Amino acid sequence: MADRYFSPAEVEALIPALTELVERVMAGHREASAARERMQAEQQRITLAGGGILDREAWQAERQRLDRVLERIQEALNEILALGGVPKDLELGLVDFPHLRHGQEVNLCWKCGEREIRYWHGLDEGYAGRKPL
Repeated sequence: MADRYFSPAEVEALIPALTELVERVMAGHREASAARERMQAEQQRITLAGGGILDREAWQAERQRLDRVLERIQEALNEILALGGVPKDLELGLVDFPHLRHGQEVNLCWKCGEREIRYWHGLDEGYAGRKPL
């Protein structure tokens, strides 16, 4: 049982702030994924070469960059949670909000880019189970 239930209008009032936060999360997620791929490629290069010299300064700089990105993502996610939303998918930019529909607890489902709340889904469903309000 949720601490608070949102109406579609209440979530719609949050869309400008949500959009900014979710866009930050999505950009950070892309940046973190790219950094992880670069680090994995470097590990693979060294392994395939039978060992080798690791540029420790470059590796540490990449690691620090990744840590900063992850910190920014976490800060934005915490702000979304403070608004009452539950982030669901960092790539799609999905956020759910608890809602009572005909006395049953469900989620209002918002996707980054949507200008109004038009969908809901059950607690055991996800984005694929979205239904029109």
